[in-house]
Amino acid sequence: MRTLAIAALQTAPVPLDPEASWQRFAAQVRATHELFPHVQLVVVPELLLAAEGPLLESSSDWMEQAAVPIPGPLTDRICALAVETGLWLVPGSLFERAEDGRIHNTALAVSPQGEIVARYRKIFPWQPYEQAAPGSEFVVFDIPGTGRVGLAICYDGSFPEVVRQLAWLGAEIVIQPTLTTTRDREMELVCARANAWTNQLYVVNVNTADPAGVGMSVIVDPEGIVRQQAGPGEEILVDVLDLATVTRVRHYGSAGINRPWDQLARYGEQIELPMYGGTFRTPDWLKGD
Repeated sequence: MRTLAIAALQTAPVPLDPEASWQRFAAQVRATHELFPHVQLVVVPELLLAAEGPLLESSSDWMEQAAVPIPGPLTDRICALAVETGLWLVPGSLFERAEDGRIHNTALAVSPQGEIVARYRKIFPWQPYEQAAPGSEFVVFDIPGTGRVGLAICYDGSFPEVVRQLAWLGAEIVIQPTLTTTRDREMELVCARANAWTNQLYVVNVNTADPAGVGMSVIVDPEGIVRQQAGPGEEILVDVLDLATVTRVRHYGSAGINRPWDQLARYGEQIELPMYGGTFRTPDWLKGD
């Protein structure tokens, strides 16, 4: 069996207080580990540890104040917590101050050995509102003996190319920390289901709880079926994702019918994609089928 037991913590920061937000996060991770010892990976919302304030109370220069280097003291604490609990951690995202001085909205994946195994800079910041510099690379990482995971952040999910590219790179799960404070959350839920179904993978979209966000975190399976959905307040979604389901759905089709990856492998290289200046290329993971 290839399974991944996850806990998606729909929670909120202590506004504009990174230290208090860290203490809250660490306590919640430890409590999750104690309550659900079978859980292997914990994910929290976007910018939780950056302690973003509510939408109408955020300081215009907060990103500049909260930005940290990666690696640095904050990531050292995250890595130590991963070692302490034996968990994979996706600690939402941080404001990362890069060596060139730019600030990115960056998600991390940390192994139980305390290693930063993936760093993803949000490619599609929510512009014109979000001022972070966009990243340029799609990122996946492997959990040994389980499968491959892709990282996306919030507004990335509104661009179908993001999850399609992560799936093309072999992702079977996409983890998507989110900070949505507005009523377009309904549209994001549509996108989460569509991204899962069209790419035949799991989507774990964990949003910030009320009052900092509007909640409604969701776990969607490879056929686009919602396994769990939270309400607006603080909540924990615990689930065991069966990666064999991804294999089954991609082989036999969604609902036992639809096989988009097979079709793309069969005809994709013949189809011109004018807006991308190329054609669809068969992913390496599908070439042996």
